[in-house]
Amino acid sequence: MELDTAKKLITRYVSGHSAFMAKAQEGERYYRVQNDILFRKPKKTDDAQTVDGVNPLRQADNRIAFSFYQLLVNQKAGYMFTTPPLIDTGSEKVNNIIVRDLGDAYPRKMKDLCVNASNAGVAWVHYWIDEAGFHYGVVPSYEVIPVWSQKLDKELLAVLRVYKDFDEQGDEWYIYEFWTDKECEAFRRRSADDIQTGLVTCPMFVDFYVSGLSEADNILRHNYGRVPFIPFFNNNTSSRDLDVVKKLIDAYDKTFSGFVDDLEDIQEIIFVLTNYGGQNLKEFLHDLKYYKAIQVESAGDGDKSGVSTLSIDIPVEARDKLLEITRKAIFDMGQGIDPQQQGLDATSGEAMKFLYALLEIKAGLMETEFRIGLGELARAIAKAHFRQVDQLTQTWTRTSIRNDAELVDMCSKSVGILSKKTILKNHPFVENAEAEEKQLDKEKQDDDQNDDIYGNDLGGGKEEPEDV
Repeated sequence: MELDTAKKLITRYVSGHSAFMAKAQEGERYYRVQNDILFRKPKKTDDAQTVDGVNPLRQADNRIAFSFYQLLVNQKAGYMFTTPPLIDTGSEKVNNIIVRDLGDAYPRKMKDLCVNASNAGVAWVHYWIDEAGFHYGVVPSYEVIPVWSQKLDKELLAVLRVYKDFDEQGDEWYIYEFWTDKECEAFRRRSADDIQTGLVTCPMFVDFYVSGLSEADNILRHNYGRVPFIPFFNNNTSSRDLDVVKKLIDAYDKTFSGFVDDLEDIQEIIFVLTNYGGQNLKEFLHDLKYYKAIQVESAGDGDKSGVSTLSIDIPVEARDKLLEITRKAIFDMGQGIDPQQQGLDATSGEAMKFLYALLEIKAGLMETEFRIGLGELARAIAKAHFRQVDQLTQTWTRTSIRNDAELVDMCSKSVGILSKKTILKNHPFVENAEAEEKQLDKEKQDDDQNDDIYGNDLGGGKEEPEDV
């Protein structure tokens, strides 16, 4: 690709990606409980009501951010990926290869994909192959700019990945990787330069990928057969979880923070002085404390000179009701589980399912999309080892409060109706169905061997001759 062509493509795609990037970063910010209220501008004050630029009645400025969104996302991630999905290709050898290449970090990476997809609407996995074997990693969603076809199946034609890096001198660079199904070209520019004047080829690219480099240091040719990026969409609309709860969370933050401001700013009792005869408020407070009395000037009969008090009642009941309604709406609209939810006295498994009803709907939408991405990742691993996957079965497990006794009873009643492997996959005590199946076969062989030994000892020997 010529440099001028690269400048045009990068300028085109980066400019159109800014809106998505802003939303993705906003979702990540709320996940880290950096809500908008923390960045609220100071309250405006009227000059007529200020003393030395400060409003004496409104000095408090509490900014309290609640972690409702983080809780909703963590609920979904823990519910779906505490036990990561199991992959079965029908071949034990291929299964072992996939498990090995997915690695020990597989559960953590699946949770990262869930969080990224919830924050941005889509998460991305990038994989590559070098001398050490197959590798894959979770890429921040705002770094990936996909190029889709206009077909109904939305084929991924290319990916432009944009991220920051530093050279040996400590200078900051923007790196642009343009991936296709056959090669990748890398460019870079200093953060202080613009694309048109500062974009150059990226010789640093050789540091990241060793094999497959052409004579030009910025080009990597590969034989993956596809663009090595796999999307994991959050749901069928590719929308983020923050969209439906952001305004409710902001309203809760503002209401609660405003309530704390009122408690700090508004005094319980305000003195109302009529025809006070003293010099200033300092003298009034001194007389009141020392003499338990104050002097006032009377204007005759009918005069209302004196001291009265004025108390201001904060509408606590109304605010409590608003906070209660808003909290319930957050968990209803966000399809989560409120930890304060009460009233579930039944302990049966069917009763517990109602607690997870909304969360299961949200998890089901994500699972449908993630199954496609996970299948593509498993087939990419198999292809890297020159294996072909004809069929692929995924077993997804939810982590929730459940009645294990009922599950065990259901498994025992399913013997003879379902296969042993299906029963083992759904048994609450089994984590790896294949390992458990091997262990059962081994124990059966040991039992058969022991039965043969005991049988020979008891009746397999020679009969004793009868006494004559």
